[in-house]
Amino acid sequence: MILRYIALLVAGLSVLTSKTWAVVDVSMEDRVDVSLKGQAVIPCMYNLEEPAKMIVWFTKLPGRDQSRIRIYYYDIQNEIIDEGSDYAGRLNVTHSYEQQNRRGSAILIIDSVQLSDQREFICVVHDMLTDSGEGHTRLQIFNSPSLPVIERTHTGISISAEEPSKVADCTVNDGYPRPNITWYKDRFPLQQSDGDIKIMESVTIKPNGLFTVESGLFIQVEKTDKDAYFYCEVKYFVPGGVKMTESKKINITVHYPTTDVRLYLNPPDKLIKEGDTVEIRCEGNGNPQPVFSFTHKGEDLRSENEILLLENVKRSDSGTYECLSNDFETGIDAEDSINITVHYLDRIVLTPEDTVLHQGQDLTLTCNALSSLPTNTAWYKDGMRLIEKHVLELHNVSYETAGIYICEVTVPSLPELQEQKSVQISVRGKPMITEEIAVGPVSKADRSVNLTCYAQGYPFPNITWTLADRQTGQPVPVSEAENQKTDTGVVSMISVKAMTQLTANCSATNEFGTVNVSRKIEASTSTKGKGLTVPPKQPRTGGGSGVIIAVIIICLLLIAILGSVLYFLYKKGKLPCGRSGKQDFTKEKASKDDIVMEMKSGKSEEAVLLQGINGDKKSPTE
Repeated sequence: MILRYIALLVAGLSVLTSKTWAVVDVSMEDRVDVSLKGQAVIPCMYNLEEPAKMIVWFTKLPGRDQSRIRIYYYDIQNEIIDEGSDYAGRLNVTHSYEQQNRRGSAILIIDSVQLSDQREFICVVHDMLTDSGEGHTRLQIFNSPSLPVIERTHTGISISAEEPSKVADCTVNDGYPRPNITWYKDRFPLQQSDGDIKIMESVTIKPNGLFTVESGLFIQVEKTDKDAYFYCEVKYFVPGGVKMTESKKINITVHYPTTDVRLYLNPPDKLIKEGDTVEIRCEGNGNPQPVFSFTHKGEDLRSENEILLLENVKRSDSGTYECLSNDFETGIDAEDSINITVHYLDRIVLTPEDTVLHQGQDLTLTCNALSSLPTNTAWYKDGMRLIEKHVLELHNVSYETAGIYICEVTVPSLPELQEQKSVQISVRGKPMITEEIAVGPVSKADRSVNLTCYAQGYPFPNITWTLADRQTGQPVPVSEAENQKTDTGVVSMISVKAMTQLTANCSATNEFGTVNVSRKIEASTSTKGKGLTVPPKQPRTGGGSGVIIAVIIICLLLIAILGSVLYFLYKKGKLPCGRSGKQDFTKEKASKDDIVMEMKSGKSEEAVLLQGINGDKKSPTE
């Protein structure tokens, strides 16, 4: 009996030993990661004394049914890829064997990996019909999701809401495995908490097996959240690790009541003058802005909510303006006030006004203008500044004093405010012509010239013109004169077209007397026809004839002295005189070298002929 048990034990050990030796050593990775639509490489390694006689690849269907499905068969004579499997056309196996290491491999390659390929793959290696070994690898599929899309709540969120309000939604599509969403506020992660933060998430599996994850953030907002920024972060798996991406950052609109208002001018530092447009703004510290109302001197003013526009303001618009806010949601009221001053510069009061004086009199002019700001006063005449005072004193007036005086009042701190007023000062007296008759250029059309005469005086003189022919003394018709009054006198102009020598006379007359001035107009001829030549201006004084007479006397004295010297030399025998040794100094006939001097004036004309001393030689008897 004992021997029988011993025999059975020995037989069992021999069977167990033979079975252990028959197992083929197969090694495979527990998991192989691959991206969707990528290429999966699943290695199967084995140790044998010689290449495997047969290798078979199986896969298990996902779900409860764990039955094996053959997808590949290989032996020394055959290689079969099962056409009926999901891998027909996408599967390939490579074989190798290292004789030195007694190590072989069968690598399964799957192209265009699909989500349905995420399953377990089994590699079975046979040495003989009774010796085999197998290994298992799970294929894990990954797909990176799209960038997260954040959509904020477009309506404002009130801090007085009793429940957390929705801030934003974050959506990510086409991820595998399922992505995870985390919310952040100013780089601090938000965790769901009772009463303050609530996160609602939904997961959708699309028909293609990819995940869409949506997350909504709800918070109990505070006033400080108006300056905060929110965003969502998505973490997703990739082959060999985890990646992260962030959405864009958003701000939210927070509604909170107004507890204080501020009133200010726009622009704030500009001085206001009459005629300006003034903009007064009222701004509260709440959001949205409440309803504002404006008052001035107890009267309600029409405004466009926070803006009060005052057009063409006057000094009566100065004073205090109040702004009152009313928050209907909370019932909180707030107010503020501002004081404005409308500056002005009144019209100038100038005394006396237009004045007529006698020569030699004195006059004091006073210029004043009422203003809300300090002013400067200056007097001008003929474009030149005379003095910077509000009083101008004129002493011993003359024609030079007459004219228009301008008083200008300015406000240095507000240059736009300025006023001017003028006064005419006239000086009574006999007309005075201070310049000669002016002659304009000769007209190319009709060879005429314009003659201009200017006379001062008050009452304004009456100017008349006369033209006379200098050869016949007969008067010549005068064209109609163009007269124009100036500040201190009258300017008169006529047009002259003379074919002979003329004398033009300008006469100025008023109740105090008459004054005249004349000028000669010469006629000349040319290849183009007759025209005018104008001699130089002649002096109006009567001293021209005396000057000429003095010149003639000096010339006669010089001739007498020269004759005496020659006569003295002749008597001494120092001067040879032709045949008889004498020279005649009394010869009346002028030689070809005679010298002629001609001088003209406004009242006389004289000519003196001086004979040369080198005349013709005469005999002593002559």
